Amino acid sequence: MMFGNKKKHPCLTDTDQLPLIDIRSLTGVGSSTFLEKQKCKKQIIEASKQWGFFQVVNHGISNELLKKMNDEQMKLFRQPYEEKSSSNNFLSNTYRSGTPTPMNQFSWSEAFHIPLSDIRSGNPQNLNNNTLRSTIEKFAETLSELALKIAEVLAENVGSDAKGLAGYFAENCSEETCYLRLNRYPPCPISSDKVFGLMPHTDSDFLTILYQDQVGGLQLVKDNKWVTVKPNPQYLIINIGDLFQAWSNDIYKSVEHRVMINNKFERFSAAYFLCPSHDTVIRSKAGPPLYKKFSFGEFREQVQEDVRKLGRKVGLPRFRL
Repeated sequence: MMFGNKKKHPCLTDTDQLPLIDIRSLTGVGSSTFLEKQKCKKQIIEASKQWGFFQVVNHGISNELLKKMNDEQMKLFRQPYEEKSSSNNFLSNTYRSGTPTPMNQFSWSEAFHIPLSDIRSGNPQNLNNNTLRSTIEKFAETLSELALKIAEVLAENVGSDAKGLAGYFAENCSEETCYLRLNRYPPCPISSDKVFGLMPHTDSDFLTILYQDQVGGLQLVKDNKWVTVKPNPQYLIINIGDLFQAWSNDIYKSVEHRVMINNKFERFSAAYFLCPSHDTVIRSKAGPPLYKKFSFGEFREQVQEDVRKLGRKVGLPRFRL
């Protein structure tokens, strides 16, 4: 959900670097020992507790695929508006542009919001770009596998029945609700504190994996200050979503983040969102529960209702006991 809240945070320089974790021991890139794997897991858990965000390298996704994804994305977004939004397009009904709110904020961006089920089903049949589809399909497949691996690591640290929880995500996160979001942030000629590339928000999912190009703009909140993330196209960025915070009983943090506008350069990114089916019940798995149990469908409905009525997302505080 792309709507911010009313909290103000002072800006911080990018000297505080986002944790960078080598996850080759999880992805099988090269050889690794048991101790290296345990160290990797510990780093993921600590970053998720302290930051709610981290970067990964040796993630198992080739530079060739990342570059191809970026190239195909650039070609897709540079089509005329009529073609991008056409019902005859392979990505029909997935195109979005701009997000105004009653708070007079605006997201200077355009995006394709693509459920995994649409990618893997091969529908609609009137596909004109086989290269685009095959690239998106491979990209989504590899990110989906990585998301489940990261989720299982985080699950191992939650509750006494951790081993039984490891398969929870593979069982409940469906192709109908997990999705890719392809983003383009055009150069913005407007200078205003009400205009963002993407407005401040938290993610309404378990976790998100982001691939971004070399143009910066992503910021996140750390210790009540905005931290700028230095871009590196060889890294992937992973952040905890609202559902994981509730599911872990606040062990992990879903952190507010945003994308700033750029008046000179366009920016491209692609994000994978690990979401459960709408009827999946989210209940705290560690300690006395801090949140009442709720289904993902109920959570989404509450978020949408708050956006309609208040112009902003409230999110987890609505479900806190």
